[in-house]
Amino acid sequence: MHLDIGPFQLTSTFLRLRPDASVEPLAVDGAFWQKLTTGQLGNFHNEYMVGTHAFEADWPMWEMHPNGEEIVYLLSGSTTFILETAEGLHSFTLSESGSYLIVPKGTWHTAKTTDRCQLLFITAGEGTQHRSNGND
Repeated sequence: MHLDIGPFQLTSTFLRLRPDASVEPLAVDGAFWQKLTTGQLGNFHNEYMVGTHAFEADWPMWEMHPNGEEIVYLLSGSTTFILETAEGLHSFTLSESGSYLIVPKGTWHTAKTTDRCQLLFITAGEGTQHRSNGND
């Protein structure tokens, strides 16, 4: 088996963490998100995806991961996550590099960002769902 060991940039090559403790680099190109949402990259059953993304504005949608928790780690900037629970909406601001949030399994969440921020995500991606934030 040929193993591609890098070097990589996490902004352009995400990682799939497999249940057998192996790692697969995933090239993030123009077709990546379409492939991901249509299942062409697999279903991520008992797997995590690790990647980074920069945001300069509020997220246009909510998302939810029904099969596992998500870790959101702030690399730079600041952002506020809104989590929707049975008790209502809860805000959590990440403003210090190195701070992180654990989004519970099955919790709808979005982010409000007024300044540029860079986040690292460790996501249990199987069954991820999206919905509009109502501002479309």
